[in-house]
Amino acid sequence: MFVTMTFQEAYQQLKNSLLDIYGGREAENIASLVMGHLTGMNRLDRLMKIKEQMPEDQQNRLLKYQHELISHKPVQYVLGETWFYGLRLYVDENVLIPRPETEELVDWVVNDYSKNIASENIRILDIGTGSGCIALGLKKKLSGAQVQGIDISEGALKVAQLNAKENEIQVEFIKSDFLQEMERDKLGKFEIIISNPPYIPYSDKNSMNKNVLDFEPHLALFVNNNRPLIFYETVSNFAKSHLANGGTIYFELHESLGEHAVQLFKLNGFAHIELKKDMQGKDRMLRVRV
Repeated sequence: MFVTMTFQEAYQQLKNSLLDIYGGREAENIASLVMGHLTGMNRLDRLMKIKEQMPEDQQNRLLKYQHELISHKPVQYVLGETWFYGLRLYVDENVLIPRPETEELVDWVVNDYSKNIASENIRILDIGTGSGCIALGLKKKLSGAQVQGIDISEGALKVAQLNAKENEIQVEFIKSDFLQEMERDKLGKFEIIISNPPYIPYSDKNSMNKNVLDFEPHLALFVNNNRPLIFYETVSNFAKSHLANGGTIYFELHESLGEHAVQLFKLNGFAHIELKKDMQGKDRMLRVRV
């Protein structure tokens, strides 16, 4: 027998089921996000209807979402969407969930180039594009740029292409294994090279949250313990022949690897290097200028 619930009862049931996994504040945020997705109503509209009965189809979907959420599946994968830099993006388990730190990285580039007349027709390469969030965010703000995103994963590229189509943004996405020299040699020359590459050593796996470890793609997360800076090293060499004069490299990085990355680029002959802290006060971004 189907037992109806009010919108308020549905919200409370979902929130309470998540308390042991996420704690109070995050459980509230997730429950609110799910209710907004289900109902198509903002928080204020939902408050005005908290005593109304929730339709049966919405209630059935809520129970499905709840089952997935209590298995630690991230809410972004459960709902199949997230927001990044003002863009609504589709996400699934082929791609990492975009983080606020990555928005900060995109913002750094935009602030550097948006007032620059020379930013028209600049060429941008996004290495390890995943959902396409960086490439699409940059193209949205630097509309005159030619943006190319590469990834080794066909599944990720399908997600990125879908996001470009849904947001009506023109970005070229290409399958490429950047760590293979023959693949790199096929790429052109760029004014901006940007990447949020894999940088977590496999030895850190046991310290990671279940919702990340069990669901997000390991290919996009982890690198071998003996070469955690392999992508930074490869980009530093690639840039010598593929970064245009006056060009810039931007990276997201692990907070513990910032100084190591700086030294790597210095040893490779680069002089204009800056570490930048994120909103949490951690060294999470790197800029290298030629």
